[in-house]
Order: sequence, then C-alpha cells, then structure tokens
Amino acid sequence: MKKNILVFAPHPDDETLGCGGTMAKKTSEGCEVIVVVLTDGRHAFSKVLGVNFDPTPDELRQIRKEETIRAAETLGIPRKNLFFLDFEDGSLEKHEKEAEERILDVIKKYPPVEVYFPYIKDYHSDHQKTNQIVKRCLQKSGLTPMKFQYSIVQKYARISPFLERLADLFRNRTVDIDISEFADLKEKAVREFKSQISIFSKKQGRPIIEYARTEKFLTKKEKFYVGKGN
Repeated sequence: MKKNILVFAPHPDDETLGCGGTMAKKTSEGCEVIVVVLTDGRHAFSKVLGVNFDPTPDELRQIRKEETIRAAETLGIPRKNLFFLDFEDGSLEKHEKEAEERILDVIKKYPPVEVYFPYIKDYHSDHQKTNQIVKRCLQKSGLTPMKFQYSIVQKYARISPFLERLADLFRNRTVDIDISEFADLKEKAVREFKSQISIFSKKQGRPIIEYARTEKFLTKKEKFYVGKGN
C-alpha cells in the first residue's frame, strides 16, 4: 500500500513554491501525494496591485487553477490527486467550519503519514487560517502524521530577509530536505505559474508587468518548521 502524503495550500502555487521539490521526491519514492488548494487566488492582482481587468478576478481564478494542474503534472502528481476547495481568496476566515469539514473528509479518505501546510507565522491571513484549520482537523482525526510547515512570506521577511533568517536561528525547529535531484523539475513547475511571475495580458498574449521573483524558492534544499511549538 502506498504511503499518503497530504499537502495543503492556501492559494494556487503555494504548494509548488513551498514544497514542490519534496512533492516530486515523495512521488518518485512511490508515495501518493495529494494536494488540497483552499482558496481560488482570484484577488492576487485586484487587492495587491489594483488590477481588475485583463485578467479579471474570475479569469485569474481559472488561470491559476490551470497553472496548478500543469505544475502538479510536471512534479508527477496526476489531476485526480488535486482538490480545489475554491473558497474566495482572502475570505478563508469566514469559511472555517466548511473548510474544516471538507479537509477532515480528505484526511479520513487518505490517512497521511506526512502532512505539509503553511507556517503559522506567514503574514497572509489565509496562510495562518490554513495552518490552524489543518491542525484542528488532524487533532479531530486522531491521526499523528509527521507535520512539516513551509513558509512563503513571513512578517519579518516583509521588513528584511535578514530578520527572517535571524529569527530562524533562535527558533531552532527547522529541518532541511535535500531536493537537489529534483531542483530542475521544481523550477520547471514554478515557471508554469506565469500569472504569479508577471501580469499576463490575455488580450495581448504576453506579460505586461514583471513583478515577482522566485529565486529564493529555487534552491537545492527546502526548509520546514517542525516540533510541537509549530
């Protein structure tokens, strides 16, 4: 029987940025990797950059879902292993009960040996809520899988990357997973998220604003926070 690995992402692309190399590695080892994306990511442009058309939030929602499917396939994860809960981006705190019910169903259907989900100290409220919901569901399930938290952007990083690294030194609750064998594959998967690297005009068929950098996620190791305090 294959070992189940559950990965929870607040938004489409968090799973690939945070643990894409590890997902590819686990798949190559014969594990069944299941990815659950909680929100639809529709407001990535409208709330952060003030862009409400070309693409519209509804168009962006579909674009990001398609990007996630292609990225997962690149990492060896089939479409049937992807679950999109489709809560509106930024509104997860309003749907905690429903999200909890649906996640608990997934956990019961695919009892995991390992679970990957966002770090509690990431700055985005959807990341924090995903962390809390997943922890509650695991507790209710009675299962005790190994828990790994990945970080996308912490509050310290928004001030200074140095402060983020300094905080990690004092926490001393991290593990690194060597993904060197899968680093190129992860980079290829990350590149599928064209909408999150630039604002891509559907009408013009090309990127019109380059605004995101992905270098910090394209390393030979992926870092995770572990331990009871996390």
